[in-house]
Amino acid sequence: MDLTLTAPMPASAEAGTATKLPGNAPVVSANMPATLDELRARLGASPAHRARHLGEALVERGLIDAATLARALRSQASTQPHRLLGQLMVDSGALSASQLDTVLAEWLGVPTVDLRLLSPQIEALHRVPGAIALRETVLPLLVHGDTLVVAVADPWDQPLLDELRFVSELRVVPVLALAGTLAPMVAQAYASPTPGSDGNKTATSDASNPFGQRDVHALAAELVESAPDGHDGGTTVVSESDNTLVRLINTLISDAIRHRASDIHIETSEVPRPVRIRIRVDGELVPYLEVPARYRFALVARLKIMADLDISEHRKPQDGKIDFARFGGQHIELRVVTVPTTHGLEDVVLRLLSGLRPMPLEGIGLSAGNLGALRSVMNKPYGLILVCGPTGCGKTTTLHSVMRELNTAQRKIWTAEDPVEITQEGLRQAQVNSRIGWTFAAAMRTFLRADPDVIMIGEMRDEETARIAIEASLTGHLVMSTLHTNSAPESITRLLEIGLDPFTFSDSLLGILAQRLVRRLCLQCRVAQPLGDAALAELAEQYVASGQPGGTARDALVRRWRSEHANADDEVVLFRHRGCAACDGNGYHGRLGLHELMLSDNRVRELVRRRAPASELQAAALAGGMVTLRQDGIEKALAGLTDMAEVLAASNA
Repeated sequence: MDLTLTAPMPASAEAGTATKLPGNAPVVSANMPATLDELRARLGASPAHRARHLGEALVERGLIDAATLARALRSQASTQPHRLLGQLMVDSGALSASQLDTVLAEWLGVPTVDLRLLSPQIEALHRVPGAIALRETVLPLLVHGDTLVVAVADPWDQPLLDELRFVSELRVVPVLALAGTLAPMVAQAYASPTPGSDGNKTATSDASNPFGQRDVHALAAELVESAPDGHDGGTTVVSESDNTLVRLINTLISDAIRHRASDIHIETSEVPRPVRIRIRVDGELVPYLEVPARYRFALVARLKIMADLDISEHRKPQDGKIDFARFGGQHIELRVVTVPTTHGLEDVVLRLLSGLRPMPLEGIGLSAGNLGALRSVMNKPYGLILVCGPTGCGKTTTLHSVMRELNTAQRKIWTAEDPVEITQEGLRQAQVNSRIGWTFAAAMRTFLRADPDVIMIGEMRDEETARIAIEASLTGHLVMSTLHTNSAPESITRLLEIGLDPFTFSDSLLGILAQRLVRRLCLQCRVAQPLGDAALAELAEQYVASGQPGGTARDALVRRWRSEHANADDEVVLFRHRGCAACDGNGYHGRLGLHELMLSDNRVRELVRRRAPASELQAAALAGGMVTLRQDGIEKALAGLTDMAEVLAASNA
């Protein structure tokens, strides 16, 4: 039993208790703090008297009598499993939930405050962004040293208190808001202009700079200075709640978002080597920051806490997600993967997911010819369309751009993805989970019973998924998926090798789009380099050699380039990167797709049925008008969108 039948002590006026209240009336204490100074003093004072049990406290407050308590205890004893006595009395109507919360808080030493009597400190309001305060219904009241006092509805909501601690970078002490006062006072505090402002800024405007951020490198320098003797000895234990470390992680993620990074790599090493942090921008890893080695465990632990992972597990990889808005940042989600490395250490990779939206089909970099051809096949009522390329080449983005155009009220579109990175209103999107048997193949079988018009599969990983996709495409559905292959013709041979029937496959296939991503030149600082006759002829030779020899006359190709790309001085130019403030000094800004679209025609279908090698399929596709990745890249380099170094690195000869 957690309560006693001992007769209650009489209530006293000095204790500030109330007489017995009606069943739903809130418990109002006569000595609630009326000012922040009184609240500060109350937090630092020891209680003069504390009941031995909660039941005794309820009787002392006059909310129940001894007979009611005795009945409740007997009822609790006869219930299996035992229920909490306070909740049992609420359920029976002996007292209200707000009365129980107030007495429980007072009994445990958590003050109850009437927010109508208190005016929050401006500094306290600035410590919690308005977006979080309004979403979670919390009101920061005062900052005292390294402590933030916050009025909440549930002082025992530990995840909320952890979030407030991360956001404010202070120790958080909760107080219980009197029932009915919290929501209106939060709205009032964050809706009114803050004193000392220009009258236009409100407390919610602080969300644009939620952490009061300093430069991330200055924070790293502060970590170095805090190491023993001014350097990293690697022996001092650092807490994952270290304020400077928390600020550094928050600022690092915000900086990565600002720099358009897709990934953050945190790489730990043995002492004395520092923790290395790199970010991937436009597909390229960029060294970004080094953190003292003594923070290596705390840094990983902090990220695990943010992602709700097990901080005690270091031997196995883990994965989770961080909702950065929970910690006062932007509305963006990060996928977190931890990887055990040597010497008991772990690396962490964070992929920035949320905020991704489907791009218009015209915006993914398709040439006019490829765009028109792709639209011609994607508007067919049934068949199979594949997008192929290595990991990270934008296959999912392309599929979602296609879905964006097909997504109308007249079509039912199902998608199975792993993970769901891009969301669209109107699509019915499912995340596969192989651990429970919800695989791509299982999702496909389910979709076929759910009246689809269009089905998108995140990836064809096995023969079963590919076979079901082909069957679906032959029974009146448009099916789209991705493959990890290098070129469009190689995709056909790969699928035949895993066991697909060549006849049904050839009948279902509409087209295959191979793609790569290259960095787009910064238009503010790109530098033009005129091409002489010899250089232009050499470029034409590269163009022709990447396809079928003799497929395009070199002289005709040079004449077309001069007519389409010559500048005012009648020169054909290529551009190279230089670097400026607009592109962070690297000369590139954003990425661009190179594409190779192979359409299925009678000749291709015949070759598929007799399992022809990729070289024959390539020749047939080129004869049908396919432009190779290298050729598409050369055209885009001449248009000034990228440079030849990017094209050569990304495309096959």
